[in-house]
Amino acid sequence: MSTASQLNDKQLEAMKYTQGPLLVLAGAGSGKTSVITRKIAHLVQNCGIPAYKITAMTFTNKAAREMKERVAKLLSREEAKGLSVSTFHTFGLNLLRLELKHTPLKNNFSILDADDCKRILMDLMHRDNLSGAESKDLIAKAMKKISDWKNDLIAPEQAHSTCETPEDVQFAHLYQLYERNLRAYNAVDFDDLIVMPTRLLQENAEVRDKWQNRVRYLLVDEYQDTNTAQYILVKLLVGVMGQFTAVGDDDQSIYAWRGAKPENMAQLKEDFHNLKVIKLEQNYRSTSRILKAANSVIENNPHIFDKKLWSDKGHGEAIRVITCRNDDDEAERVVKDLLTHKLMQGKSWKDYAILYRGNFQARVLETQLRQMQIPYKLSGGQSFFARAEIKDVMSYLRLIINPEDDSAFLRIINTPKRAIGPVTLEKLGLFAQETHQSLLAAAGDQRLSLSLPKKATSQLLEFYEFLDGFTRNLLEDDEPVPIIRQMMNEAGYIDYIKEQAATPAQEKTKLDNIEVLYSSIQSLINRAEDVDDKNIESVIRKMVLLDMLEQQQEEQDTDKVNLMTLHAAKGLEFPYVYMIGLEEEILPHKNSIAAETVEEERRLMYVGITRARQGLTMTLAEQRKAGGQMKQMMPSRFLDELPQDDLDWLGRKKKISNVDPKLQAQHYLENLRALIKR
Repeated sequence: MSTASQLNDKQLEAMKYTQGPLLVLAGAGSGKTSVITRKIAHLVQNCGIPAYKITAMTFTNKAAREMKERVAKLLSREEAKGLSVSTFHTFGLNLLRLELKHTPLKNNFSILDADDCKRILMDLMHRDNLSGAESKDLIAKAMKKISDWKNDLIAPEQAHSTCETPEDVQFAHLYQLYERNLRAYNAVDFDDLIVMPTRLLQENAEVRDKWQNRVRYLLVDEYQDTNTAQYILVKLLVGVMGQFTAVGDDDQSIYAWRGAKPENMAQLKEDFHNLKVIKLEQNYRSTSRILKAANSVIENNPHIFDKKLWSDKGHGEAIRVITCRNDDDEAERVVKDLLTHKLMQGKSWKDYAILYRGNFQARVLETQLRQMQIPYKLSGGQSFFARAEIKDVMSYLRLIINPEDDSAFLRIINTPKRAIGPVTLEKLGLFAQETHQSLLAAAGDQRLSLSLPKKATSQLLEFYEFLDGFTRNLLEDDEPVPIIRQMMNEAGYIDYIKEQAATPAQEKTKLDNIEVLYSSIQSLINRAEDVDDKNIESVIRKMVLLDMLEQQQEEQDTDKVNLMTLHAAKGLEFPYVYMIGLEEEILPHKNSIAAETVEEERRLMYVGITRARQGLTMTLAEQRKAGGQMKQMMPSRFLDELPQDDLDWLGRKKKISNVDPKLQAQHYLENLRALIKR
């Protein structure tokens, strides 16, 4: 298949343009992935750029995986050799590993997750006797502020000059301590994977030249989601030559709360005067009516670049708006409507998606779906491996198979509490750095008594010996699960769960989850065909991988109704979409109304509308339960921005219907007969 086949004129122009910087404004459903993947093939096959000199970046592992698979179909294995397709964070991690000697990090540095980082902040607040160390909200706020500073490339020592409130001053102080701690632990957080490579390229001309040579052509997907650090990283990689293609849609920028800056698209015009802009406006997904509604809503936002989606998929069904009495009535009507539609049209469950602004809206829906015995899947729910108790037990096991795993050490050294304070840990971190060993090895080092008080030294040594004893037992025994169970009991972890649980139900859930983990380990051992695969090391490595596999399984095509937030729906499409809760203070969200950021909510509405291929139904409730009270609701302002002639507003306006009622009844009977015959 030729690289250019199946592309429309604008897509083809975007694929072939390689003379300078290019911004591809890709509307929803306009085939942007095809353009990026075919452009990579074009660069290799027709422009003489070897694959190892090409880098493509996106935001999610799923998008990177899809891009890799599609490129693999266009290039031979030889042609694709060395091609880099990854997320921004994976790219940053690889750069750090390759340039380690130019960074403050040493080998085996750990990547801390959000829980690890929150724990460090909590410890720091305790150590400084700062009020609010027990407040989860305050710690989350501090994390967000530090993350924003990092992503804006503001160093700890510069943060004070940006403070506007006493709380900011407190957070700036915390930021300095937090960074010092991360370096002492030889660890990085998620933001560092972008920020550290960006700073390195900014400050080190030799490294910058090397990487600009290495990346002859750069392709960036979902460009509207980049933050300041990512934008500067891109600029530093492409240099003055500006050999890049950025693909994005400012109308689908819905991650401002994560630091995304849609204005980065306008910034490209400022920084690259020879920037070419190509608009992809043909949509391959939705009917004209759905696109007219999307265009009509988004027109109310200010635009740097104008574009209008169009499609040749026909006029399509009217968009239905259903006013419901309350949230229970809304859930009941949506579920019954979906069921009737499925019976009449003979569709699959997976053809339907119900989208909402906040996760709380899913609860009533789930009750209704279960009552009707309709299979559904809830996207964005917590993964089994993301639960605190599973992460804790896994950290004990991770440290046993890799004593160098400092992030696992930091997670469990005080879980349960062992009277090893943050000051002790900081000194341990510095000692480990000076003696070039892991935190666990340092805890068992006799020389530690020269740096730490006797009590702290003996606490650390006790932990080291405890783990060392179980490590030997586990690696030598053919039946590791009873030993793991004994280890968690002797560590005091099971008692800790019982003490920490807020309710008996929560305690039971957590203990049941731990039992499920033990059973999973046992079944992996039982299923292993090779003797080498039965050992605890390979089993734990498989368990670590299982988390990723579990997430991939969720993406598999099962026949279930899809329930998800509007944020989670971005990038997906469904034949029939229900958008629920079209009310002021829900969509647009009350926080956005207060902060005057309704434009982002309007983009969320636009994302929701453009998920639908054939049918779109919107619902709103006149009253909604809030804190045990019934609250009167106002219809969303976005409903007024829709083209009113294309709406079938049930219970309010004359119905627009393209379907003959006799034909409809005939369809219904045929589908019922087909079901009975099964």
